[in-house]
Amino acid sequence: MKTIITIITTVVFLFVSAVNAQEFTGKAIYKTSSKSTIKFGKDQKGIDDKMQEELKKRLQKMNQKTFILEFDKNSSTYKEDEQLQAPNPQAGNKIGVFSFGGSGSGSIYYKNIRENRFSNQTEIQGKRFLVKDTLKDFEWELSSETKNIGNYTCYKATFTKEVENTNTTMKDGVLLKEIKKETIVTTAWYTLQVAMNNGPANYQGLPGLILEINDGKKLIVCTEITLNPSVKITIQEPKKGKVVSQKKYLKIQKEKSDEMMEKFKGRNGLDLGNGVNIKIGG
Repeated sequence: MKTIITIITTVVFLFVSAVNAQEFTGKAIYKTSSKSTIKFGKDQKGIDDKMQEELKKRLQKMNQKTFILEFDKNSSTYKEDEQLQAPNPQAGNKIGVFSFGGSGSGSIYYKNIRENRFSNQTEIQGKRFLVKDTLKDFEWELSSETKNIGNYTCYKATFTKEVENTNTTMKDGVLLKEIKKETIVTTAWYTLQVAMNNGPANYQGLPGLILEINDGKKLIVCTEITLNPSVKITIQEPKKGKVVSQKKYLKIQKEKSDEMMEKFKGRNGLDLGNGVNIKIGG
């Protein structure tokens, strides 16, 4: 009889554990910021020192955003907190900063960890796309180094990649492009206290939730985590937009960026890359 009771207790425990694992959900808040790499030559037409400082401040503010990661054990959505978005007013000196493409308002980045795929609902110049592809295979190198982020003990992981960056600028109506090869080291800090293979944006592949990402230019830091909240979280894959692969989407994004630069020729325009352009004057 004792053996039967023990077996029944074990089965019940395993069943409850399985149910809890299936119902495991959470929400994490991330703050992002990027370093401004904008540089102006002394002879840059139409941009004095005061304008340069104003542009740098605006670009810094544009790069400070709040995102929400909602997740269960197998999937997640990552999107900007639209309640915190503010308009981008133009000052009296007619400096306009325009951004297109990427994870803007209405963009949703969905990851399905179990099926190793993602769906990214995003826009380029008002046209909606649904980018579908396999998850990126990050070759993480794990470290025993630790640090605390809030109440969570985090472990360090890094990966290195070689990239080609094209820097495009407009000077006196002339389009200038410079291609540079760079070695980028991305550092992640993840916690085993939230044992799930996920993180902000497209990052994943570690044995715990990623709370911080730093690639030298962009910093993403988790400021709040809520596990199994009272309000039920349901992860839904986005469905709207023209379906394209990641490779196709990047090609379209580059073409649209080049088109935008052509329009800025001779109009005191300046391209900062990543879909950000500056227009000076009327």
